[in-house]
Amino acid sequence: MTQQQNEEYKIYWQRWVMLGIFVLCSAVNSMHWIHYSIIANIMMRYYDVSSIAINWTALLYEMCYIPFVLPASWLLDCKGLRVTLLSGAAMMVVGSWLKVLAVAPELFYLAFFGQALVGTAQIFILGVPARLAAVWFGPKQVSTACSLGVIGNQVGVAVGFLIPPAVVGNHENLEDIGNDFRLLCYGMAAAPTFVLILVLIFFQKEPPLPPSLTQAVLRKQRSTTDNNDNRQTYLQSLKSLVTNKNFLLLLVSYGVNVGVFYVVSTLLNQIVLLHFAKAEEDAGRIGLTIVLMGVVGSVTGGIILDKTHRFKQCTLLVYFMALSGLLAFTFTLSLGRIWIIYLTGGFLGFFMIGYLGIGFEFAAELTYPIPEGTSSGVLNASGEIMGIIFTVAAGELLNTYGDTVTNLTLAGLLIIGFIMTLLINGKMLKRQAVLKEHQNRTNTVQVAVIS
Repeated sequence: MTQQQNEEYKIYWQRWVMLGIFVLCSAVNSMHWIHYSIIANIMMRYYDVSSIAINWTALLYEMCYIPFVLPASWLLDCKGLRVTLLSGAAMMVVGSWLKVLAVAPELFYLAFFGQALVGTAQIFILGVPARLAAVWFGPKQVSTACSLGVIGNQVGVAVGFLIPPAVVGNHENLEDIGNDFRLLCYGMAAAPTFVLILVLIFFQKEPPLPPSLTQAVLRKQRSTTDNNDNRQTYLQSLKSLVTNKNFLLLLVSYGVNVGVFYVVSTLLNQIVLLHFAKAEEDAGRIGLTIVLMGVVGSVTGGIILDKTHRFKQCTLLVYFMALSGLLAFTFTLSLGRIWIIYLTGGFLGFFMIGYLGIGFEFAAELTYPIPEGTSSGVLNASGEIMGIIFTVAAGELLNTYGDTVTNLTLAGLLIIGFIMTLLINGKMLKRQAVLKEHQNRTNTVQVAVIS
């Protein structure tokens, strides 16, 4: 344990354990998201359902998030990290074992219900990175920690892209498909069970002492309020968010970026197969490339933010490059060279996924002292809502007009998001202002003592 200049603040080595457990929990949840869609053609045959039904197994994640995000963010703000993460892990375990029981051609309804439970569990997970980073990490590491927290979700998505096509073969015999699929589901149920045990034994609500001045102020405020005051404070926080012009602009731009990413991920199998026959495994590996490059982009963005604190400039640059990546991906599909799709997909993922952690931290700066769990929860809700709308519309466009029109429509949406970001007042960084004021006050006192 190291001690900062002020004895009221301490940074604990256990912060890395908390972050590691959360990353694992987030990963095992998100690997279920694209579980069916990345092998859509096989699942359509096995369960005898349409592509729309399979697409909805991914859309369930967005559908289940929207109605419960506000109660979940209230739980995070009022009860803390441990209770919230335990709730998500437990629900995830139940849903994943139901999916094991649903491995039979006539039980798609049970698989759908299990997927809904696992999808609902994410309401207790997606809003955690910014809060965990602020509660456990010092001001020089908070953006990096948030980005690492976001990585958990993306690592899980990567596993969801890679493993199902590798395990489940496109056999002629449905029974052979079922055997492969059952093995896959057992593995995807064992992982969250292990995570639940880790959370129960090791995960803590918060460190004994806060890691920073901003957290010390917030902790002092919470200690003087009761449950009724907490509920009132939470409602006031929501009101502050919806009246904050800069946050509303970020809300739209963040939602557009995430919504477009959901479309690309959900329809990737179908888009790739339009240009490359029998390329199910390639579609999964391209998805893996997108996500792994996104992990690199996320970490890079967090490090740059911690060193520069140029939130708006970083956000604009990453947004523009994500748009460029989508256009490159779109116009290289027809070249007939799948290795190029790996390259353009990786370029797209580096910036589109790399934006996620930056968006969380930008929101925390624009809305301080509102708890990070509330702002990130509302951001995620925006992404989920737009993800549903965009995916349904893009599925229809893909079936009617093909992938080029679909992707260009998505590019148009990213242009709108970029313009929204451009309109944000990048000087309204409230958390940085508090830290700077404290630093100036400290420097003034030191000068006075020396004099």
